[in-house]
Amino acid sequence: MKRLIFAILSISIGFLAGLVFTGRLPGAIASDAAPSEVRGAVVPASTPAPPVDQAAPVRTGGLPDFTGIAADTVAAVTNISSLQVVRQSNSPFQDDPFFRYFFGDDSDTFGWRDQPSESLGSGVIVSPDGYILTNNHVVGEQTAEITVSLTDKRELRAKVVGLDPSTDIALLKIDASGLPVIPWGDSSQLKVAEWVLAVGNPFQLNSSVTLGIVSALGRANVGVAAYEDFIQTDAAINPGNSGGALVNARGQLIGINTAIYTKSGGYQGVGFAIPSNLARRVMNDLIKFGEVRRGTVGYVEVAPVTDRIARQLSLPNARGLLVSKMSRNSAAYDAGLRPGDVIVAFNGRAVEDVGQLLRGVADTPIGNTVTLGAIRESRKVEFRIRVETTAERRRR
Repeated sequence: MKRLIFAILSISIGFLAGLVFTGRLPGAIASDAAPSEVRGAVVPASTPAPPVDQAAPVRTGGLPDFTGIAADTVAAVTNISSLQVVRQSNSPFQDDPFFRYFFGDDSDTFGWRDQPSESLGSGVIVSPDGYILTNNHVVGEQTAEITVSLTDKRELRAKVVGLDPSTDIALLKIDASGLPVIPWGDSSQLKVAEWVLAVGNPFQLNSSVTLGIVSALGRANVGVAAYEDFIQTDAAINPGNSGGALVNARGQLIGINTAIYTKSGGYQGVGFAIPSNLARRVMNDLIKFGEVRRGTVGYVEVAPVTDRIARQLSLPNARGLLVSKMSRNSAAYDAGLRPGDVIVAFNGRAVEDVGQLLRGVADTPIGNTVTLGAIRESRKVEFRIRVETTAERRRR
């Protein structure tokens, strides 16, 4: 009996001691070796915090913290409501594909009526005195009324300063002062995989912010506008985001959100924004001239060189643009360019596609000269062409 009692006491004492040590162990780790977290970096408590770059986003848990940037940029993004007049058929079979197949969309059998239609989108305040950038498709061509809703709950009527369908840019003006703005960024300095925020009002959900990266630069042939040089991003952009801001990690405006690629009508991870440098140049022209002044070398129709064309013309590779048609009343014709020539370089840089050539000419200041490198009958030739406006050529 004594041995049994002694054994039970020994086991009990050991069990209690185990509870004491097990209970103390976490407490000892938490209190005696607790590090302090300084902007995402774990350092000993005795180590002084390193200096912080105020221009860079704070990092928490290894990821950037954009809360400060979001708070500053949301106030400068507006909600835009545009009341447009749309011409619609009075036909009761307008939505019947069988009827439309036989009578067409332009049938005057039942007459037409003007139907009001509301377009909703976003806009970016770019000056304290009320200039706002948005998309041309948000404003529309036949707009009866435009209302801008600010984050402070004010609703103000806006007037159209200018439209540029070629880039899908519209510039509005409201009667206000002291408005918050997003500082301009240099979109030419963007790099693929750089963090960006898309700020706007998708699905009428005001002041929404989404985060992503720059997926690609210089996207063209998207089918959105005549002049395309888009920033592609995977930051969520949805209907209603059009005209909103694309912001970099320093809180600078580097794009105007414009379009999405979608099969469902919503976010697919592929969004497009107009670069800030292009949007700013368009804005300045609209303010100064009421229109965008773009350079031209006259009517020149070109087509990408294919393998078949390259073999027929004995070209070294299937690169460049074949001149198929052109106007005799053009600066390019005056400089010696002719149908059958293959344009392979613009100002010394290889020409990859039609959009690149169009953008290069359009971005050249009026009156300057551009150099086109071409191949004619297997020989390399160069043409120096003066860039002019369409109106200037018509006056000749």
